[in-house]
Amino acid sequence: MAVNYWLFKSEPDAFSIDDLFAMPDATDHWDGIRNYQARNIMRDEMKKGDKGFFYHSSCKVPGVVGEVKIVSSAYDDHTALDPASPYFDPKASAENPRWCMVDVQATKRYPDIIALTVLKACDELSSMSLLKRGNRLSVMPVTAEEWTFIRKLAR
Repeated sequence: MAVNYWLFKSEPDAFSIDDLFAMPDATDHWDGIRNYQARNIMRDEMKKGDKGFFYHSSCKVPGVVGEVKIVSSAYDDHTALDPASPYFDPKASAENPRWCMVDVQATKRYPDIIALTVLKACDELSSMSLLKRGNRLSVMPVTAEEWTFIRKLAR
């Protein structure tokens, strides 16, 4: 089965790649997705064994900071049912959970950030979802060609 590639965006002051590496086995669930398009991507397209970039957003220098591996299929996001969680959804229930998450494992921390400005300057990435105007999804697809190209920038 072919591997698919993804980009996971997180604000580093909320959850950074260093936070993920600090977790047991460098693994944690990717929770709090409250956008139906992003949810559908995780639920319908992501699978165990897929790979992804970890991207720091909404910070001084946004960009790709490392790589992750998806280590579980999508399952119900329990934070939607927890009133104490910032991701609580009063419309979610055990019978109709609405939201899902996957588990990701950090596999590589890049020595230097691949800044958004660098990505935007590369003609090879002109069609990348991340760089399209108005795209604010926190989870998005990356083509095999984009994956290969960006990994070369990390060296």
